[in-house]
Amino acid sequence: MNKCIAIIPARGGSKRIPKKNIKLFHGKPLIAYSIETAKRSGLFDRIVVSTDDEEIAEIAKKYGAEIPFMRPKELSDDFTGTADVVKHAIEYLESQGEHYAFVCTIYATAPLLQMQYLIEGYNALKNSDAINAFSATSMPYPFQRAFKITKEGRCEMFFPEHYNSRSQDLEEAYHDAGQFYWERLHTESNEIMFAKASIPIVLPRYLVQDIDTIEDWERAEKLYTVLHQDRLDKWNSLKKKLDKHTPMQFSERDILFLSIGQNIGFEQYGKGEEFLRPVVVLKKFNKHLFLGVPLSSRLKEGYYFHQVHFKGRVNTALLLQTKTFDSKRIKYRLARLGNREFEKLKIKFCEAVTPFPERKGSD
Repeated sequence: MNKCIAIIPARGGSKRIPKKNIKLFHGKPLIAYSIETAKRSGLFDRIVVSTDDEEIAEIAKKYGAEIPFMRPKELSDDFTGTADVVKHAIEYLESQGEHYAFVCTIYATAPLLQMQYLIEGYNALKNSDAINAFSATSMPYPFQRAFKITKEGRCEMFFPEHYNSRSQDLEEAYHDAGQFYWERLHTESNEIMFAKASIPIVLPRYLVQDIDTIEDWERAEKLYTVLHQDRLDKWNSLKKKLDKHTPMQFSERDILFLSIGQNIGFEQYGKGEEFLRPVVVLKKFNKHLFLGVPLSSRLKEGYYFHQVHFKGRVNTALLLQTKTFDSKRIKYRLARLGNREFEKLKIKFCEAVTPFPERKGSD
């Protein structure tokens, strides 16, 4: 069986962008994007974050990653390479009796990471005799015509023989995209990553952005906004149509499919062209408004989640996403929670919104 594990290195000592791995990016900690994309891919038996920082560890756990160990200090300085961090994680897990065929290193600073390329990388590696598969992208300008600036402030070409070469006559070059690195474990090779034993998974340039400086960060946020603008525009257009709908009747305990919308950051969003998601009516205010708890088919554990049972299925109530909805958004009634299930949900909701000073996070 080809067991796969994702390792996400996330050191706490970022200097150019303090606390970079957990700094809010469009309303959500940066590392959350890598964790959630890995989870959605369905490729991994475990998603492990290797960190030396307790705050990073707590946030990573909230978003669904595991922290089976804290990274030792000798692997947490500015000079330790990613390969050593991943090697330590694999050796630790193997010492616990776990064995994997493939490991995928995913950087915590990859909010533009797309699930389809993770899957493409795994399939390409699994169906070949290669050792590695990694994210790459094309260079925006021919490197053969690049130059450096000397100490005297003058120009000096790296390849002066190409001064008169046309760009279209030069061979296209690629570089590491810095998002993910698949590796076939327990194989021996003396080759570097960028060699014949590796398969490059080519990403479009608009999905690639290093995040090392504040300028990088701002550019990445703008790219993310543009990438999601199309669906936001569609949702805004749909909202105008929904505003003309006749409100549907509803009652407490109803599970309604309604247009929950397209959100950014941590908020859950709907699916399909009508942005639909099931929601439990927790409290009816009037014939127009109600307090609703969105449901997810993904089973999640934690203080701010609660499993509800209906019609022979189990869904997770996302207590953190509870908010007021307009009945004009209702598409149809899916089911109705039983009295006991509804009472348990109300108790869990009240516990979740009541402050407990001694409780931290959503473990």
